[in-house]
Amino acid sequence: MSRIFAFNGDADGLCALQQLWLAEGRGIDRLVTGPKRRIALLEALEAGDGDEVTALDISFDVNRAGVARLLAQGAIVRYFDHHYAGELPAHARLAAFIDPAPDACTSVIVDRWLAGRARRWAVVGAFGDNLDETARRLSPGADEAEMLLLRELGIALNYNAYGESEADLHFAPAELHARLARYADPLAFARRDPAFTRLRAGYRDDMSRAEAHAPYAAEPHAALYVLPDAPWARRVSGVLAGHLARSAPARAHAVATPLSQGGWQISVRAPLHRPRGAALLCRRYPGGGGREAAAGVNRLPGDDLDAFAEDFLQHFLHIDKVVSA
Repeated sequence: MSRIFAFNGDADGLCALQQLWLAEGRGIDRLVTGPKRRIALLEALEAGDGDEVTALDISFDVNRAGVARLLAQGAIVRYFDHHYAGELPAHARLAAFIDPAPDACTSVIVDRWLAGRARRWAVVGAFGDNLDETARRLSPGADEAEMLLLRELGIALNYNAYGESEADLHFAPAELHARLARYADPLAFARRDPAFTRLRAGYRDDMSRAEAHAPYAAEPHAALYVLPDAPWARRVSGVLAGHLARSAPARAHAVATPLSQGGWQISVRAPLHRPRGAALLCRRYPGGGGREAAAGVNRLPGDDLDAFAEDFLQHFLHIDKVVSA
């Protein structure tokens, strides 16, 4: 039997995998991963009778056909996720642990499954997914200096995942997992491994460039930023959206980054004070999806940016009516 793990390359996917790696004490035969927006990880995956496939932090709805094929081939599938899933099939070899609540992430779902056996890594994953309140609820009474370091680590791991390809990233997600796997305690990783120093420096440098850009389209309730065609901009696109959301929690934010083949990659964050509506907006567009608080569009046609900007501004102006309809 082979054990295969398909995971999102961001902080949440990495920290969910790290918890299982530490708690289950069994080897991994194959890793399938990539930059954050590469989520259709099961579509080309091959697994045979009795193989165990664990999917972490990738949309079930996007991978539905891949799950059905793997089950038909005799594989056992475990699925941990917090994105929109659609209807889940009933199957004896499928165990799905999916919670799309705005205050949940895959690391938190895995933490529940493991009853907190590697909880500090769940805290890092929650911080990386911009769920600061959730992270702090997991660690009541924790040392504040340590919490700040865990938060910085979560943001740095999440920052590393954004890019059009692995060439844009500081570390390929599989390499980063190999580094994390040496440490039971995320604080030890942050204090000892040079990867964290590199990620922290890269994050600060890229963010300083991004913060110099004014909004492309803005209203008091929402703002869209457009970044240039550059590796630093692709790296910072998602964490910039999260930073903007924390800086103005009553406002929705979107960040558009050009793609090398034309068009735009979009990151959307709902207001932190009303974390809903992001996935609903992005699912209107091909290749769009995510969760209520944070979502995106993988490839928006180049001529559609102004139309998207108007749709984005109107959507969050009327989000209460849209959600209650």
